[in-house]
Amino acid sequence: MDAADHPIVFFDGQCGLCNRTVDWILRNDTMHHFLFAPLQGETAGELFKGMAEDELYRSFWLKDEQGLHRKSTAMLRVYRKLGALGKFLSLGLVIPRPIRDWAYGFIAKNRYKIWGRTESCRIPTPAERAYFLP
Repeated sequence: MDAADHPIVFFDGQCGLCNRTVDWILRNDTMHHFLFAPLQGETAGELFKGMAEDELYRSFWLKDEQGLHRKSTAMLRVYRKLGALGKFLSLGLVIPRPIRDWAYGFIAKNRYKIWGRTESCRIPTPAERAYFLP
């Protein structure tokens, strides 16, 4: 798959919640809209060069045809492309961003405590490899 033709989801590869989210997206992305790249990888390293790690790792990121999105906006834009449930969830875009991002920030701050943290990034299965960037 060509990265230029697909939105890229950037995620913390060591975060339990982030990995579960990627698994959910993979199961629901029947049209294969998305590619994935861990924030610890080369693809993210080039795009986010110079960004503070705390800022980088506290966000879920989406790079699509309309630019780079983060936090709740990134999540909701992903949901919009994922069937009926995703479209329903994307209705959260009507909530003002400061409110959405406050809730997102609370979850992001506590995600390791609640969902755990792994020592290494998620390893895609052979069937998933085509959708992951280094």
